[in-house]
Amino acid sequence: MQKAIRWYDHITINIYYFALTARSQTLTPLIVPLLVQQFVGEETKGTSYGNIRLYSLMIALLVQALMGMLSDRSTSKWGKRRPFIFTGAIFEVLIFIGIGIIAATLDGMTGYWVLFGAIILSMVASNTAHGAVQGLIPDLVPEAKRGLFSGIKAFFELPAPLIFVSFVISKMIAAGNIWGGLVVLIAVMLVCMALTMFVRETPQEKAPYDMDWASLGRLAAMTAAFTVVILGTGALVRWLINLTKDLDGIASLVLIALIGVLGMAVAVAVGVWISLNIGLGKDVKKSPSFVWWVINRLAFLVGATNIAGFTLYFIQERFPEMQGTAAAGPSAMLTMFVGVAILISSLPAGWLTDKFGKKPMIAFSGILATIGTIIITTIPGMTMLYVGGLLIGLAMGVFYSANWALGTQIVPQEQAGRYLGLSNLAGAGAGAIGAYIGGPIGDGKGYILLMSIYGFLFLLSIFALYGIKEQTK
Repeated sequence: MQKAIRWYDHITINIYYFALTARSQTLTPLIVPLLVQQFVGEETKGTSYGNIRLYSLMIALLVQALMGMLSDRSTSKWGKRRPFIFTGAIFEVLIFIGIGIIAATLDGMTGYWVLFGAIILSMVASNTAHGAVQGLIPDLVPEAKRGLFSGIKAFFELPAPLIFVSFVISKMIAAGNIWGGLVVLIAVMLVCMALTMFVRETPQEKAPYDMDWASLGRLAAMTAAFTVVILGTGALVRWLINLTKDLDGIASLVLIALIGVLGMAVAVAVGVWISLNIGLGKDVKKSPSFVWWVINRLAFLVGATNIAGFTLYFIQERFPEMQGTAAAGPSAMLTMFVGVAILISSLPAGWLTDKFGKKPMIAFSGILATIGTIIITTIPGMTMLYVGGLLIGLAMGVFYSANWALGTQIVPQEQAGRYLGLSNLAGAGAGAIGAYIGGPIGDGKGYILLMSIYGFLFLLSIFALYGIKEQTK
């Protein structure tokens, strides 16, 4: 499948990540929290938002893994991956139009449940494309250049769309123009999809491995098991927190933070172990490093994803004068600082990863993100909020480059789509674990405490690196 690399391959292979992140950074921290707050009110907004995140992301987990496996075996004359990317993009555009109609015409719990369904469908469309696009680097890029390509992927996946959303789409949403933001997002999706169609795939005449129909059942069972782990852990966390209701002051906050951290850590470790044992079957025994890689990725992303997801509610609590859409502007500004930091770090991180090693750079990113979280939760003022965001952004740029380069090295080459699709346990599980378990904590004890809990997850992610053994193919 691999061909000589040309300059534009760096763009066409990675550009669709721009669309995927523009989508997530428009819906997750801006449109969905605002609409949930509008539909359900203040008291249960975190819990209601967490429910949407849990179930939509579990659908994402199932669909992305399935599409990765199906695209591995595709014999389409368009190539293995491009038909899935095209289909997902068109479906997504139709759903964005539906979300605009929901925002303009519905209210109350009716609006909430229709929005819930629309986000589920959006996850199906998004991950139809996402499951396929993840296979392009393993398919087409020589291993010696994957650090650089992973750095470029990180650039398109994080800083570029974050800056774009903060300067363009978020300003429309902050002004109450949700339709305008959705129209721009539709244009982004279509342009990125069109550019990806220029990827030079060679159609395969025969699937590289026989279709294991039992694997479809394992995917469904894996998703169900992961969901049960999150639901069970969330229920246990809420029960334990309820036991602390008679405590006051610092003791109560420290105990609840400890319960939250341990609950999320257990959900990460147990959820990944059970899910991959189901999803990979007997192959999991051949891939212990892959299991630990997913745990590392999931723990870090629980922090990164949910700090972004709850930024709007966090700012509303931190700065009481900023309520409703008034918090969208500062949220977008913080996102811009994170995006600039990722822009600064992502491309050098690819080079540094190739030079100094993947695991040391991943560990460094966990420490740096922890420091950034300490700053935003303990030092008051908007300026220090942006400083903390910069540090978290630098850490994310390093992490995305180094972690993905490590992942593409340790997965079996001939089943890259299958394995990297299963790695969405981290991408989907991060939002599900952090939002479902964290949402009620934010509603009950505040979003400053919740952000502190996410900071500990950055630190815990480092310990998973001890289980990863790097092997050169």
